[in-house]
Amino acid sequence: MLMRIFQLRCKRCLQLGYYPGQAVYRAWLLVLVQISVCSAAAPPGPATHSLGPAQLAVIVNEEDPLSKEIAAYYVEKRHIPVGNIVPVRFAPGQPVMRPKEFSRIMASVTARVPASIQAYVLTWTNPYRVGCMSITTAFAAGYHEAFCAKGCKATLKSPYFDSDSHRPYDDFSWRPTMMLAGNDLAAVRALIDRGVAADGSRPQGRGYLVSTADRARNARARFYPGILLLQSDRFDFKRVNADALRYRTDVMFYFTGLAKVEGIATNTFLPGAIADHLTSAGGKLTNSRQMSSLRWLEAGATGSYGTVVEPCSFVQKFPRPDIVIDRYLDGETLLEAYWKSVAWPGQGVFIGEPLAAPFRNPP
Repeated sequence: MLMRIFQLRCKRCLQLGYYPGQAVYRAWLLVLVQISVCSAAAPPGPATHSLGPAQLAVIVNEEDPLSKEIAAYYVEKRHIPVGNIVPVRFAPGQPVMRPKEFSRIMASVTARVPASIQAYVLTWTNPYRVGCMSITTAFAAGYHEAFCAKGCKATLKSPYFDSDSHRPYDDFSWRPTMMLAGNDLAAVRALIDRGVAADGSRPQGRGYLVSTADRARNARARFYPGILLLQSDRFDFKRVNADALRYRTDVMFYFTGLAKVEGIATNTFLPGAIADHLTSAGGKLTNSRQMSSLRWLEAGATGSYGTVVEPCSFVQKFPRPDIVIDRYLDGETLLEAYWKSVAWPGQGVFIGEPLAAPFRNPP
């Protein structure tokens, strides 16, 4: 365990703090004694081989005018090679796609996509689901009911979870996928612009680790002590016991757990910001009985996540704050850091600007 900690600048000792107890805190103290040693031994710098425009394919629905406009704007702003644009055809507007129709579309994509492509971006908001699973995981790994669950059950684990891979298709035959989602073209253009503006910006904001009174949805709070202990030398974090944050002007990370989060539009999110709330139906982007994860993007975040079917309170089905923070601060793109933080992604949808990399050194 310590060898792995040393190899990754001691940051992986977060894993010692998942279930705090006396033995864990003694282990933390032991690790702290070693921090000066492993910090002095050539720590890894920001990721230099993260995904870029050449490895990203843009999937565009030729029957959806908004999808075509989003794709055109994204290709221009991110300098995506023309050969990476992959057209598909299906009737737009429905939140759920049937598996049979998805199989037809996926076959078309697979036949057209260049072998060098490592990830996808989808240029629509609906559909966000295929059968019983999220559309982003369906595109990433194919439709399979092992990614689904009736009731409170485990689902298929991602081989990309917390990996050091920067070529997920080459390494695992998965192409992690994110949606450029929004209610209209102006909203998605603003999202894209925030992602582009984030690159190499090294923002001096704050990460808010919010503990709520909702015990089931507050399950990720167990990871907060490790973040505060081992990431505070890299970024400013604050643990907050409240059901909402209001009028903060420096939000870079915002993790919480509630069915609906009040006041998010009163805050200022920095370019590249990540924000999400652990709840059952946040990934139902346009027809949720709870707060849609789209509300985070509308408030100014650059990336968010939500589940499209009932996940129960498995932390494995949601982003792990410690992992996404760690990898984002290391310079990985939003798509990489976010995807690597979810162990069982079959029921969750990733939304945002995938190439945003605020902590990566400029080329």
